[in-house]
Amino acid sequence: MTLSITVLRGGLLAAAAALALGTAVPQAAAQESDSGNWLFVTVTRGERHHADAPGRLLLCDPPQGHRKAAEACAELDRVGGDIRRLERPEAFCPMIYAPVTAHARGEWNGRPVEYHETFSNGCGLAARTGAVFAVDG
Repeated sequence: MTLSITVLRGGLLAAAAALALGTAVPQAAAQESDSGNWLFVTVTRGERHHADAPGRLLLCDPPQGHRKAAEACAELDRVGGDIRRLERPEAFCPMIYAPVTAHARGEWNGRPVEYHETFSNGCGLAARTGAVFAVDG
């Protein structure tokens, strides 16, 4: 029993270190999703993705990870995990330049997902990507 607790602690510490360093998404955490559909999503202010940016692990079976996980998973399922194919709802965003950069990496239906795009502001991000990057709150 002591050995399994030590192994568990070591795994948790390694996962926490990987997240803190921004080097990798802990595979064990992603495997909590029965479907294998998961994304590690980040949103940073500015025109560049920062490796140390805090993010959220979006799991889709069952949906969890941020406040709009169920909606994000449904949207991603509709486009086969391809964020670039998300429909653009009619949205009217202010013409204020306050850039945000969205980054996602993970797996959808057994295929790797890598997405990176900078938007002129948060409204543009939400209008283009729906609930996928709703990491605030």
